[in-house]
Amino acid sequence: MEYQNQSSNTPVGTNQSAIDRFKKTQQKQLSIDHIFEEIISKNTAALSKGITLVESTQKKHNLQAQQLIEKCLPYANNSIRIGITGVPGVGKSTFIEALGNLLINKGKKVAVLAVDPSSTISGGSILGDKTRMESLVRSPNAFIRPSPSGSSLGGVAQKTRESIILCEAAGYDIIIIETVGVGQSETAVHGMVDFFLLLKLAGAGDELQGIKRGIIEMADAIVINKADGDNLKRAREAKNQFKKALHLYPMAENTWAPEVLTCSALKKTGIEEIWELILRYLDITSKNGYFEKNRIQQNKFWLLQTIEEQLKSSFYNHPKIKEVLSEQIAAVQQHKVTPFAAARYLLDLQKQS
Repeated sequence: MEYQNQSSNTPVGTNQSAIDRFKKTQQKQLSIDHIFEEIISKNTAALSKGITLVESTQKKHNLQAQQLIEKCLPYANNSIRIGITGVPGVGKSTFIEALGNLLINKGKKVAVLAVDPSSTISGGSILGDKTRMESLVRSPNAFIRPSPSGSSLGGVAQKTRESIILCEAAGYDIIIIETVGVGQSETAVHGMVDFFLLLKLAGAGDELQGIKRGIIEMADAIVINKADGDNLKRAREAKNQFKKALHLYPMAENTWAPEVLTCSALKKTGIEEIWELILRYLDITSKNGYFEKNRIQQNKFWLLQTIEEQLKSSFYNHPKIKEVLSEQIAAVQQHKVTPFAAARYLLDLQKQS
């Protein structure tokens, strides 16, 4: 029979380490509850903590992040999500700052997130320093967060997707997702936004390159930036070229015909017209049902993407696979076994253990 310790209310003979573990579990749960309460109270420090959990690669943090996301879900899906892409040097940071400040002046709360396909060779970030948005970062109604570095675009994009949910729960009604137009990141961003904007630069040999890469097919609008001074004439010419090119593409499912505009983010001209264009797009797609349909399709896409990422992670982190993977790679390189036979062997090995 156990007797209660009067001072501590702890049963005599109870395993102290089990009690400590229970207390730690309670503290962790309380901390997630606390972060959640602070996020929906619009505390940016708590939002940063939450996104840090989402970005973490530690297993315990992943579990906590999922708990936090589930709590925030009922408060999400109430923002306008805008994707912005363009090659380095096109002026994305200046443009996002100009658009963000315009929206804040209209009473909006703006969050800027990034999908950063960091260099797998150097490990360096392509997007660079977000402190370039000097005036926007100082606004209490703005939140700017670059993505973590990582070799897996799917993983980084998933974390950005989850960060959107936290930002929406924190009351941000405009979420801007930035990516560099140098790879597959445009497709990932296109799959998580309501409006996709392609930023271009006139007179840099960029017009035809953009057409070849097929990014135009995803764009809901093309904006020629740096349309000022000596570059104004070239920007107008580029606008006409893109307008002609867009006629070659079939009508999109959303019945929206992408438009081409010019602006100078530096001079802050043309930004208001771009926002009005976005509002027109949202009005049309909300009325014809495409807006909601697109959100549903995106959820399906991210379900399948998450399964793929989890399966890949589970495979490469499997203890047996870690042991023999290098051996199988060496055997393939030495022509002792075919890549297909090696793959089947490794997959069977994972199933068996």
